[in-house]
Amino acid sequence: MPASITSRRREYLKRSVVPVDVRRVRGLGDLLTQFRSTSIQARNLARCLEVWENALSDPKRPTILIGLAGPLIAAGLRKVLRDLIDWGLVDVVVTTGAVVYQDLYQSVGGRHWIGTPTADDVRLRGLYLDRIYDTYVDELKFEDTDRTIGRITDRFPRRPASSREFLHFLGAQFPDPESILATASRRGVPVFSPALIDSSIGIGLTLYYQANRRRKDRFILDAVRDNYELVQILAHSPRTAVVYIGGGTPKNWINDGIVMANYAFGREGEGHYYALQLTTDVPNWGGLSGSTLDEAQSWGKISATATRGMAHIEASVGLPMLAGALWDRRRHWQPRTRLAFDWTGDQVEIRKVRPRRGRS
Repeated sequence: MPASITSRRREYLKRSVVPVDVRRVRGLGDLLTQFRSTSIQARNLARCLEVWENALSDPKRPTILIGLAGPLIAAGLRKVLRDLIDWGLVDVVVTTGAVVYQDLYQSVGGRHWIGTPTADDVRLRGLYLDRIYDTYVDELKFEDTDRTIGRITDRFPRRPASSREFLHFLGAQFPDPESILATASRRGVPVFSPALIDSSIGIGLTLYYQANRRRKDRFILDAVRDNYELVQILAHSPRTAVVYIGGGTPKNWINDGIVMANYAFGREGEGHYYALQLTTDVPNWGGLSGSTLDEAQSWGKISATATRGMAHIEASVGLPMLAGALWDRRRHWQPRTRLAFDWTGDQVEIRKVRPRRGRS
């Protein structure tokens, strides 16, 4: 073999795959650390962990935004998401309305039931049971939740407000320690839902509108104010990181936020500096959910020098593994300074708050 080929071969053959040794695994942190020397989606998931840990330990203290889409509560991830907020691993939440609606559904006593994807759906309809793949939810309890949201909204100030302000209010109404919204409200973590009415929360708001439509002094959901509030957070952040669970509107909205910040506030510099995503979608259909983080660099939404990871893995498997590994390896990011968002109307000031000893 010519020496030139031998030399070029060495450029490619630098690291060998190391088989996973489950006997050495004492937790998810150990498992995902071993995944770094494997292949396919295991190595991609390990890369996502590395990106998240880098964002958590960056001395520039990036603002970490998480985008949530998909049947995450039905999948049993409610406590995982609640813990990420409570531990301070994310600073801002952007979600579909469905995720926070099903969180509220559980706060008022609703449950998700183990079912089967082969159920007779016509029969389920006659029993007022709804199916989410292999999971059942109670349509009667859904209606009760919708009406509860409509009644609670009547307590909200009769004026325009962003989804962030409204969801903070909703979370404060439910003293449920396992609730995503209640935990975010207690921790002061902003929760945005730019497509809030495209969910059953929208049904509750429609009931409120029906009862108040002739009044001039009623609550109005101001979606454009959402943009303005998000842009301020991005503009005031020295560096940003994004965690996308699924894709959809939350991913697109957070990415567009960087573009809006450049337009509205003259934010100069990079896009998101850290980016990771778990998705089951693929890029070849041209849709946003499956588009690569590299593609976002062409728009300036992800920094040209960003550290990034993308694992094509379903969230009910991938997210608990990531969260568990982060908790196992918490010595790498604890204690982490929290962010306090001080809102005056649609204006925000962001302060760093060091956690008390013994708290995450």
